[in-house]
Amino acid sequence: MTGPSLASIWGQKAGAIEGFTRYSKALERADITWDERALDGWLKNPKAFIPNNRMTFGGLKDNGQRRDLIAFLRSVSETEDGAPDQPTERRSEAMTGQGQMLNLKTLDANRRVTSIGHCADTYTVTTETEETHEFWAFNLRFKTDGSELGPVAGHPVIIGASMRGDRGFVIFASPAEISPFIEKGC
Repeated sequence: MTGPSLASIWGQKAGAIEGFTRYSKALERADITWDERALDGWLKNPKAFIPNNRMTFGGLKDNGQRRDLIAFLRSVSETEDGAPDQPTERRSEAMTGQGQMLNLKTLDANRRVTSIGHCADTYTVTTETEETHEFWAFNLRFKTDGSELGPVAGHPVIIGASMRGDRGFVIFASPAEISPFIEKGC
């Protein structure tokens, strides 16, 4: 997950959504509550609004677009009775296509990786069903997930990362598993 859910951001203290652990120190220390004024400053130029934060987004310069986004964030932060929703942490919807957390321990054999070979600029990924998938090195990403829904230690999984099938994620339980798992040679 790149960032926390913004479903209940309105009225929350910056850098304080429970369950999200990757806030920058600058955001955690900011004495800001997300309201119209604060969100406008943040969305216009995050680096200027809270210096030294980790936000890579350069800002939304159009005043009307910022107003629309702020109105949307306020509306989704309130339930029918006006109480804020509770934040939830989840993986990117792109991982499942349905916006649900994907349990990597329960994926089918055609997603469970048995070997990864590397030759020149190509990785060859083989699954338990003996299917092989070749990826240009730039198009294969190695990721880790040590959560309760992450893959079983020593048994990485592969997930497609594009509609054309030319990109993928191989997800390991920990960073220490990555290099030893890759077999080098042509």
